[in-house]
Amino acid sequence: MRIGIDVGGTNTDAVLMDGQSVLAAVKTATTRDVTSGINTALAALQTQRAFDPAAVYAVMIGTTHFINALVEADRLAPTAAVRLGLPATASLPPMVDWPERLVEAIAGRAYLCHGGHEFDGRRISEPREDEIRQVAGELHRHGIRSVAISSVFSPVNAEFEQRAADILTGELPGLAVSLSSEIGRIGLLERENATIINASLRELATRIVDGLVGSLEGAGIHAPLYLSQNDGTLMDVDFARRYPVATFASGPTNSMRGAAFLSGAQTCAVVDVGGTTSDIGVLRHGFPREATTEVSVAGIRTNFRMPDVLSLGIGGGSRVRGGQGDVTVGPDSVGYRLAEEARVFGGSTLTATDVAVAAGRAAIGDPGLVRDLDRSLAEAALRRIASDIADAIERVRTSPDPLPVVVVGGGSILLPDEFESGPVHRPEHFAVANAIGAAIAQIGGEVDRIFPVEPGRRQAVLDDAKQEAVDKAIAAGAKPGSVRVVEVDEVPLAYLPGNATRIRVKAVGDLQLEGGRG
Repeated sequence: MRIGIDVGGTNTDAVLMDGQSVLAAVKTATTRDVTSGINTALAALQTQRAFDPAAVYAVMIGTTHFINALVEADRLAPTAAVRLGLPATASLPPMVDWPERLVEAIAGRAYLCHGGHEFDGRRISEPREDEIRQVAGELHRHGIRSVAISSVFSPVNAEFEQRAADILTGELPGLAVSLSSEIGRIGLLERENATIINASLRELATRIVDGLVGSLEGAGIHAPLYLSQNDGTLMDVDFARRYPVATFASGPTNSMRGAAFLSGAQTCAVVDVGGTTSDIGVLRHGFPREATTEVSVAGIRTNFRMPDVLSLGIGGGSRVRGGQGDVTVGPDSVGYRLAEEARVFGGSTLTATDVAVAAGRAAIGDPGLVRDLDRSLAEAALRRIASDIADAIERVRTSPDPLPVVVVGGGSILLPDEFESGPVHRPEHFAVANAIGAAIAQIGGEVDRIFPVEPGRRQAVLDDAKQEAVDKAIAAGAKPGSVRVVEVDEVPLAYLPGNATRIRVKAVGDLQLEGGRG
């Protein structure tokens, strides 16, 4: 058996699965400290379907801890950025495009040093050890505990980043180091930004992961713990401590993977309606379509792996205002306070859940408390929700071909059974699709860099990139015989010499568990 848990802004969902079967599924309120909400969800699973904790061989969790910390500019470690690129890149220093409040939240400091490579591996300049040792002294004086190291074209050659890391940790034992070559893709500023974000979250990651492990042990579960990544794959707790930024979009990604599992659709649009937001994305071959451009996170441009998701401020807790002629829904929400503030629960705030109950779409709370609600207002609010969601689905389409629509999440009761474009599929266990997506997640490996492709060597270069992605998946914990390549992208770069081609390969496989169970 395995347990999948997804922590959302409003609800914490959990499922107990045995193979492909869902044995128990619960939805509990997310708590302010999050971990106590996980404890409540585990206890609710035990109540619904008694199980032996020793029979659980893995627990998978998708969490909002880290993205919330960045958005709130809270609990971030003092962080420095060290860039290897001089004499190039000096006109745009690290964090040049960051919101000031986030720079202040991390006590951000930036240092430029010599180093870096061209796209084909040629060196811009040699790193200077004395420069890096001088930076180490500055870090010590200013109490910096975490550092992000970036080097020009480090995804092509990470040698200088690793050399700088060795010097800094030699001078400052215990310094947390994040390397851009391990986090972001081609594009210096965006990759560097992602690395700085990751570095600022390293201390929080250690506390959170230790807290999650403690929650499981408190429930008598000593199985391995995995966290969901942005691309729908898993990472172990050691990886999570080093790369917390990889969890940022795990919520919508889990929902989309769960939708694929529950509906059987491998290519479709998925609408995940939660308590606070609706996330709309597209599945290709069972995995979320990834964003091809930089993604803004809390006002910071980044380029690490993120699903291409359109988020709307529409959910079960969204506030409803106005009359039937000018009704508005959201974007603000009562969030995890839904069970206290919604009218069906005795509160005084009119929410989307209230209008769904008043219109007969759902039986939640006490329907008698919204019996006096104008039926035409409720229907107008639901029409507005359906119109906005249908609009968003059209915006994520990239071709005129028919695209099935699968709706999941507890808030999907707000949506009709059919849009103008076609029917809506609402699978069994739709309310906890996110937790199911976490429970069924696989292990992945990815290669994304620029290769020089000599005439007649294209297939050999592709084969090498595919094998490297497969090897990365196996090294991350995938069962060797189960790994397959699910995505290959080639982009010839005509503006660079040497038949340069950007190649991205993604491979996934089933989790390799102790005793051979997978």
